[in-house]
Amino acid sequence: MLTPPYQEEDSSFICMRTMPRRPGTVVPVDVRRLLLVDDYRMVTEALASRLSAAPDFWVAGCCSTDDPQLPEVVRWLRPDVILIEVEPLGFAIGEVLQRLKAAWAPAHVVVVSGDHDVAHAVDAARAGAAAWVSKEQGADDLETVLRGVCQGHSWFPPEMLGEILRELREDVRNARENGDPLDVLSPRERDVLASMAEGKRGRQIAEELLISTDTVRTHTRSIFSKLDVHSRLEAVRVARAAGLRQRRRTGITDGSETVPFRPTGPGRR
Repeated sequence: MLTPPYQEEDSSFICMRTMPRRPGTVVPVDVRRLLLVDDYRMVTEALASRLSAAPDFWVAGCCSTDDPQLPEVVRWLRPDVILIEVEPLGFAIGEVLQRLKAAWAPAHVVVVSGDHDVAHAVDAARAGAAAWVSKEQGADDLETVLRGVCQGHSWFPPEMLGEILRELREDVRNARENGDPLDVLSPRERDVLASMAEGKRGRQIAEELLISTDTVRTHTRSIFSKLDVHSRLEAVRVARAAGLRQRRRTGITDGSETVPFRPTGPGRR
């Protein structure tokens, strides 16, 4: 359930703030909507208070990891970033993160945890997490990571990164040897690749898929890496060779169906 201080009274969100520049003028700030997922309410409220003090963050909601309505909350809030504490999830980390990404694909998932088990970090990366932040890091570091993922960056602890990359490369190798080379792509990456195959450019793809141009660039880099190509032309060749079909409808993929998009305010990307 959404924590009351951060539950909106209606479905419209103010996603642009202004900052004073000089008397009589204001500077618009692109505000990122955050959903905090943690089982300890005191910790969540303290973190929400800290992040809300930043002019470019808006804490849209707070949930617990065991909330059965968590995917529905994600679909309703449509956050830019989901910040989730994964220690209570144990070996279900990958499954839960996949459900969150399926609920609202444009969201960037940032894991915060005191868990040092690299296998859990690998599961998170496989499920689409953009970052893994240790609880030993400070709030300033967390804010830097949150802003970075919104610009298409990723961050994992250096001591974990080597093993994570080895496992992901092995996944790619196995997919190439055992099946469709496009199996390594997420549903949204397939959408982006299909748009490339139709000759569309970044801004066109963003408008059609209802995502930001930054997100398109992030997916494009991921496609190049997973398919081991270095250009759009090479990626399209691989797609056509694999028989990638054109998309028949647009919308927001939640894992099983296409959900119509309903704008919720002027600040949506």
